[in-house]
Amino acid sequence: MSKLELGVCYYPEQWDPSLWREDAQRMVDMGIDWVRIAEFTWGLIEPKRGAFHWDWLDEVIDILGATGLQVMMSTPTAAPPKWLIDAHPEILPVGPDGRVRGYGSRRHYCFSSTVYLEKAKRIATEYARRYGQNPYVKAWQIDNEYNDHDTVLSYSEAARDGFRLWLAEKYGTIEALNDTWGAAFWGLSYTSFDQIELPNGLVAMANPTQSLDFAQYSSDRVKLFNRAQVEILRKHSPGRDITHNFMAGSFEFDHHDVAKDLDIIGFDSYPLGNLLGSTLTDAEKRHYLRTGAPDYQGFHCDLYRSQGDGRMWILEQQPGPVDWAEKNPSPADGMVRLWTWAAYAHGAQAVMFFRWRQAKYAQEQFHTALLRSDGSPDQAALEVAQVARERALLPDATRRKARVAVMLDYQSIWAADILPHDDAFPNAQIVREWYAELRALGMDLDFVGPDSDLAGYTLIVLPQNMIVTAALATSLRESGAKLLIGARSGSKTAQMHTPHNLAPGVLADLAAVRVLRVESLPDLAEESVRLKDGTAFGFSGWREVIETDAEVLATFASDYRDGSAAVVRSDRATYVAMVPRGALLRAILKDALDWAGLIPTSCHADLRITQRGDLAFAFNFGREPISVPDTAGRPFLIGTSTVPAYGVAVWRIL
Repeated sequence: MSKLELGVCYYPEQWDPSLWREDAQRMVDMGIDWVRIAEFTWGLIEPKRGAFHWDWLDEVIDILGATGLQVMMSTPTAAPPKWLIDAHPEILPVGPDGRVRGYGSRRHYCFSSTVYLEKAKRIATEYARRYGQNPYVKAWQIDNEYNDHDTVLSYSEAARDGFRLWLAEKYGTIEALNDTWGAAFWGLSYTSFDQIELPNGLVAMANPTQSLDFAQYSSDRVKLFNRAQVEILRKHSPGRDITHNFMAGSFEFDHHDVAKDLDIIGFDSYPLGNLLGSTLTDAEKRHYLRTGAPDYQGFHCDLYRSQGDGRMWILEQQPGPVDWAEKNPSPADGMVRLWTWAAYAHGAQAVMFFRWRQAKYAQEQFHTALLRSDGSPDQAALEVAQVARERALLPDATRRKARVAVMLDYQSIWAADILPHDDAFPNAQIVREWYAELRALGMDLDFVGPDSDLAGYTLIVLPQNMIVTAALATSLRESGAKLLIGARSGSKTAQMHTPHNLAPGVLADLAAVRVLRVESLPDLAEESVRLKDGTAFGFSGWREVIETDAEVLATFASDYRDGSAAVVRSDRATYVAMVPRGALLRAILKDALDWAGLIPTSCHADLRITQRGDLAFAFNFGREPISVPDTAGRPFLIGTSTVPAYGVAVWRIL
């Protein structure tokens, strides 16, 4: 699939059946290709145990399919019905405060519940048998947003019991667990796996290895839950693609791992809904209040495209103000079109919009849609129709492999959350900031994980890889790529121990560095980093004192160890001994690109340029028109070399 396809999330169960045929025809007239349905229908299809009411859903699918729409059916396990909760209250998740999270919204189940796993498999089988061979059902979504409402980590009795079994399988003996957990510290040893509790509700900090094990166990439960339904769908609905809608900005389970079982990697994109909660400055948030951060869409598209080996869809695209953020501004007119084309430029095969018609009751009444609740078209409907017309102007194009790869490791993100050493340590935000600065320098990017094939990249960047295994170090070494290694990388083993040779552990020979001490500095410290040319940049936060015989590219200007190395370079790696941000980060990245033989480019801060095959795309996130550099003589297919505010331009590269 190289042409952009468009879709919408549809909730016919919330509307009078007399509207269904009209809705389907209006979707086709707008240019919609796909309709996602039924992810919250379990209690409607099976209002009592074993009493199934399929007729209305059968009719909906027939109407949509006969009108020419392709249906993405969903398994409804994100919202188990009340009768099931009443029969098995142990299904409910438990928060870190020890309180049961009850029925009345959604995602009210615990991944560790073996009872719920069997009930979920049963209802998934019923849906798959009913619709698996339906000619109008072309794809499946499993469940809905696995970590929505922070539901991956549950502290139930089922989680405790499952964790104990997982630990017994991992360690074999309680002595091995005690040794790995460092139980001699504070004398916290165990004589049986049945003594182990979950790492919540404690007087002080939990054992960090225990916390990391619990994070990995919880991630494994998500994978098991997802795979169980994948296997059912493969059996009863062969030949249909299977996906799940990951949440942008969620790192609580290993998406690399879960993605291996899916055909398409989907995610939900809400650029404005996630803006105010980001770490952008207040000035940046004000500037991008109605557009979202310029690299929000690209970051997540590149991440999930990479996890899907090129097969990535947006399964929910923000159409207007949402209803769940701290504040919910409207996007500027034109932004839904821009976000859609940006997704396609970054590799999306399809973009679905949430939702068809704005709800007139219940929890999401203020969440906008393509249509208002009275059926009149909202702004997003106009922009979707425009995109549908414009896609006919573009030839087929496929995203190519980038020359620069960004390493994202979920286990390292969990580890830094567990052992931050700095209450304000930016952790996953470091990856986002490095990505954004590389994009601002004109680089197209892929993401890789610890198990990815690293061959063929010119530069691999490791912004925050606290845990690096020997296998990953070997893969990095054999890739032949230049490496840009961020602070803390390799500072812990997979067991959350300090490496025997100190940080960066198994990366020491590549980086030619040994970390002697770490500290975290408050903003009031007013320290700086000085480049070779004398340029100085203020910094605060994480800092390392390192020993090295590599070339020193920058030093610390400090009242402690003044002149010690801040950035060093061996023949294969550049190592950064602090967490650079802003202008300092950009200077370091630009130098690394030059060193790797890559040519950075610069353009207006509000402009982003990327390529998909032989097509180039420019997106203006600003309030004023911007001229695209170096486009003289290029044939423009959409727009011109002057991109209007909130506008898009597309041209042929060749």
